[in-house]
Amino acid sequence: MAIKFHNTFIRVRYAETDQMAVVHHGNYAAYLEEARTNWLRDMGISYKKMEETGIALPVTAISFRFKKSALYDDVLRIKTISKKTPAVRLEFDYEIFNQKNDLLATATTELVFINTERNRPTKAPDYFLEALHNYESE
Repeated sequence: MAIKFHNTFIRVRYAETDQMAVVHHGNYAAYLEEARTNWLRDMGISYKKMEETGIALPVTAISFRFKKSALYDDVLRIKTISKKTPAVRLEFDYEIFNQKNDLLATATTELVFINTERNRPTKAPDYFLEALHNYESE
């Protein structure tokens, strides 16, 4: 599979910062989730509909490398990158930039396709693989 990517833009809200106007590290996981779900939506996949058909995608691993601080009112660009076709696991790399294009952080997540009826891992649904294959990166 060719490398696929998607960009999501998020403006840092005041509530996400500390007294120095720096984004608290705990907010970055929510930024990644927003980026992933935006990408799925852009591919034509509704996470809600996936769940309604008995497929969930829980995060099983997450890691960050922080390089610079994101600040209140920054517009962040979160580049979500998929490098390989998923089987049971879905892996993403991320790069988070501010509006000056400074690299602020990198991250990775691993998610697992779960059959919610059996609560067991399952292979990626065919409709997901087809949508990913047909997706044109920005």
